Amino acid sequence: MASWPWARTRPSRCRGRTRSAARGPSPRPDRYRPRQECDVAMGDIEIRDDRAAGRLEAVADGEVVGRIEYFPLDAPERALVPVHTIVEPAHEGKGIAGSLARELYAVAARESSVVAPLCPYVVKWAERHPDEAPAAGPELIRAAEEWLAAHPERF
Repeated sequence: MASWPWARTRPSRCRGRTRSAARGPSPRPDRYRPRQECDVAMGDIEIRDDRAAGRLEAVADGEVVGRIEYFPLDAPERALVPVHTIVEPAHEGKGIAGSLARELYAVAARESSVVAPLCPYVVKWAERHPDEAPAAGPELIRAAEEWLAAHPERF
């Protein structure tokens, strides 16, 4: 019997192997490599704002490897509203989404506007980085949700 309360108490069906080893290798072992071993270093990634398309894009070797799709909102105050964060599967786990979120907040600050996140990833990122991501008021979030509901074809 295990001495830790959260340890599994049932024995493994595979002798000599732990339960996790019995399940086989991780389906995504590359996700857990140390960052210095990643194929593309964060210094090799350029982040560019394609305002006309409503995208903040992470580009590596001329290829878009991640993006945040957003729209600008003018009322009740100026805001950028991220709706989706997408990172190509081959580039996940390398900090690209976090760099995109950080840059989105920096762009908003340079433009004297705020970020009203509707994207679940950006919401979580902002919760983890309150010093870099000031919270948007509920009225602004409501206005962003209403705009998105009125323009479903956009996203």
